[in-house]
Amino acid sequence: MTVTWETKERPMLKERQDASLPDRVARSAAARREGTVPEVLGWLERRRTEVLFAVERIPFDALDGWSFASETGNLVHRSGRFFTVEGLHVSVGEQPTRAEWHQPIIVQPEVGILGVLAREFDGVLHFLMQAKMEPGNPGLLQLSPTVQATYSNYTKVHKGTAVRYLEYFTDPSRGSVLTDSLQSEHGSWFHRKRNRNIVVETVDPVAEHEDFRWLTLGQIYELLRCDNTVNLDARSALAGLYAPDTPGALHSDTELLSWLAAQRSVTPIRGERVPLAGLPGWKRDSSSVDHEEGLHFRVVALSVQAGNREVTSWTQPLLEPREHGVVAFLTRTVEGVPHVLVRARAEGGFLDAELGPTVQCQPGTYAHLPATDRPPFLDLVRTAAPSRIRFAALLSEEGGRFLNAVSRYLIVEADESDAPFDAPPGFRWVSRDQLAALTQYSHYVSIQARTLLLCLNTLEAAS
Repeated sequence: MTVTWETKERPMLKERQDASLPDRVARSAAARREGTVPEVLGWLERRRTEVLFAVERIPFDALDGWSFASETGNLVHRSGRFFTVEGLHVSVGEQPTRAEWHQPIIVQPEVGILGVLAREFDGVLHFLMQAKMEPGNPGLLQLSPTVQATYSNYTKVHKGTAVRYLEYFTDPSRGSVLTDSLQSEHGSWFHRKRNRNIVVETVDPVAEHEDFRWLTLGQIYELLRCDNTVNLDARSALAGLYAPDTPGALHSDTELLSWLAAQRSVTPIRGERVPLAGLPGWKRDSSSVDHEEGLHFRVVALSVQAGNREVTSWTQPLLEPREHGVVAFLTRTVEGVPHVLVRARAEGGFLDAELGPTVQCQPGTYAHLPATDRPPFLDLVRTAAPSRIRFAALLSEEGGRFLNAVSRYLIVEADESDAPFDAPPGFRWVSRDQLAALTQYSHYVSIQARTLLLCLNTLEAAS
């Protein structure tokens, strides 16, 4: 049964308050309840035990409906839908500093929906979160958006059951939109993938279901500090909810956009799709496609059972990183206004460079290199004193396409000695509110930076 945390009774329908969205979001962010974390974690654990979930690694020839195309070696589905795993030849920048490499990439051109349904209870916005199973997630079940579905899923290419609550995000008459934008996915693993990130508020009663719970934003913030509990898609959709109105940025909006335009002009991204067969630097055996030096990630296959999904069993390929990543913002305050150090990231699957974290990498890739050749600020965030770490949690990436893809997300307090306001090339100090404003538009803020923005908002709400 779906309940709010303020009362165990079904709430009465209330008229929406005549208040601005920032005020309503702030009120929801401040609404917490003692015992939320153990209650929600207990609910997730009960759903894990009450519903059949099973994931097993399998060889490629045990995939049902998937095969390597004879001409290209690309991994494709017999329907021609869902996604493909192909090769990509990437070049970034201009000579003489242009970087080039080859890699496998997931190609999924259709736009999915990451939708969160909102409703006021007792004058406080609550959000309908789902206990959703994804085969690549640590622990399998995590808090997810109300609707998390690809176009193939919600048009029933898989011939499964309907996606619950989908009508709130496809029928404009069902509610009012609080935020709505097309956002990029992981540019290192997806080729130009986008999802519609949308939060819709309704004033109508909502049908209850045991896999869904209403939570305030403050309760979600508390759960965000629990390792591998709030999934990537929920973090991405909710990051765009904050509507800023605070001056005091170190650089004006015009200066920031001009700087990003300049970065994009000198780092053009050319991503040419090429056959997976014979991809330079990569090798394939019966159960995986691997980098020849054992770096980065590999492509594997899984057999999946999930009793509460639209289809209860299937097989699929996934990308599996070789190690946990580190994703971090350095933060400083300028005359009381919080700022973060962003980096213009040009990833192979992006259309253009986007504002990304200060640090985003798999550290083992650089372990053998001297400090001067490692990513800037990597050693700083990895060795930061506990007193300087404002936020830290292990958070998983997209469990529907990536297996055991987990990064340590960090927000680290910096000072003038280790991160001056005169930032190095490719970096820029941006106010929290500037970054939040840019999440309303496409292709400005990367998905990892959107997660960190939500983490940053938890600090603001707690202060």
